Amino acid sequence: MMRVATIFAAWLVLAAAALAQMEAPKPAPELKKLEMMAGSWTLDGDVKPSPMGPGGKMTETEKCEWMEGNFYLVCHSDFKSVSMGNGSAMSIMGYSTDDKAYTYREFNSWGEFTDSKGQVDGDTWTWTSEEKMGPTTMKGRFTMKITSPTTYNFGFEMSQDGTKWTQIMDGKATKPK
Repeated sequence: MMRVATIFAAWLVLAAAALAQMEAPKPAPELKKLEMMAGSWTLDGDVKPSPMGPGGKMTETEKCEWMEGNFYLVCHSDFKSVSMGNGSAMSIMGYSTDDKAYTYREFNSWGEFTDSKGQVDGDTWTWTSEEKMGPTTMKGRFTMKITSPTTYNFGFEMSQDGTKWTQIMDGKATKPK
């Protein structure tokens, strides 16, 4: 029995030494592009009339901060909409080195969950997702066109087939000074 305990203790010492020599993981360099999204934002949008509702104005306040380690940007938002109602959401943005894509996951107070993949091309971010609407799976596309370090224009579109898109919402986001 003593021999087993000695072998186990030696294994623990070797494992600890191996872990001590391993370098802590570092955030992917692509995450630096999310830095401009950190901070407080105000979004003002126009929801278009559609089968989802009559449309109208929408406002949102959002605060995004890096989680310890700088692998994920965590955002908390409150939104108000005349046509759709009020609510809150929490989202987490990151980067998948496996998928070579940015990630966006959102959970809101209406019980909805969004899982999107993003790409950036110059000053334009495009986030794509699939949304369940009853028995139908719709494709979603959220586009952000950066116009300055403190503003971007946004739009959200939906499609049944991924080729014909319908504008659902557009607007402007600003960082208060």
